[in-house]
Amino acid sequence: MSADQEIIFEQKGQLGVVTLNRPKALNALTHEMALELDSKLVEWGADSSIGAVLIKGSGEKAFCAGGDVVKLYQEGRAGGDYPRRFYHDEYICNARVKHFPKPYIAFIDGIVMGGGVGVSVHGSHRIATERTLFAMPETGIGLFPDVGGTYFLPRCPGEIGMYLGLTGDRLKAADTIYAGISNSYVKSARLDELEAALANVDFSKDPYNDVDQVLSIFEGDAGDAGLPDLRLMIDRHFSNDTVEEILTNLDQEDDEWAVRVVKTLRQKSPTSLKLTLAQLRRGAKADFDECMKLEWRMVNRIIDGVDFYEGVRALLIDKDQKPIWSPSRLEEIKDTDIEAYFAPLNKGDLTI
Repeated sequence: MSADQEIIFEQKGQLGVVTLNRPKALNALTHEMALELDSKLVEWGADSSIGAVLIKGSGEKAFCAGGDVVKLYQEGRAGGDYPRRFYHDEYICNARVKHFPKPYIAFIDGIVMGGGVGVSVHGSHRIATERTLFAMPETGIGLFPDVGGTYFLPRCPGEIGMYLGLTGDRLKAADTIYAGISNSYVKSARLDELEAALANVDFSKDPYNDVDQVLSIFEGDAGDAGLPDLRLMIDRHFSNDTVEEILTNLDQEDDEWAVRVVKTLRQKSPTSLKLTLAQLRRGAKADFDECMKLEWRMVNRIIDGVDFYEGVRALLIDKDQKPIWSPSRLEEIKDTDIEAYFAPLNKGDLTI
């Protein structure tokens, strides 16, 4: 096992173990990592000596803080084809996780955002710890909550997924469990012990139950979630048909939370906000593969646009935190502008 490898694969007993190994970059997912993970999942899915797969991040700060958007920015601005190749192969990998025929266990220990969510949330066992910090912050960089967000966000309770997708709000462990992002809680200090126990399992014809049985020994209480106290407000406001209506109704609330949410939303890309609302409404009625095909259509238009590059510039390159969105106002964006993001591509849809 080399410290220079960005992604490491090991077999421990009947457990395939994946380690995302870019701790200095918070294990951000590169194109090469997505390709290698996809290839290994194909191999392990067909390997009878592998009963389950575990994915984790190296270091103490992050599981995976997202995709390598700085390289996407640099290559895209230079007119290269890297962004399309990256997103294509990342989305194929996300689908591979979703359709993996064996237990897929993610140790969501630390920061998990964007691309990191795509290689964890679609698995069967998603384990949060006291260090978990989840977010889908894409509207803040002129993108949209992708990597399967079209599918899993509308399936959160009530309008929580719409709230998370539009605001990019961050959740800790208990709230990720309430939202359905994770489905177990284990203390970070016990993860190595849990991994060793899983590596000792002689998997039966019901490997999912085998994992459940081991997990039950290690699971703890994540504490009280905060989202239930906000559900009434979230459901009332984020069920509106337009972003403008959401903002107008929130503005009428004499509430600290509502004021904070309005301020947050007004900092995001107006195009991304409108696109995300339309995306998640569609996703609620579509199956997973249809959602990924929609995302592929959408991201192709994003790559050809301006807000993604401006958002990354402002937040991650120049770090002035002052993106100049185009258009700059919600009212300038027509419904037909948003519909165009979902139109079929001349070169065809993503093949899953």
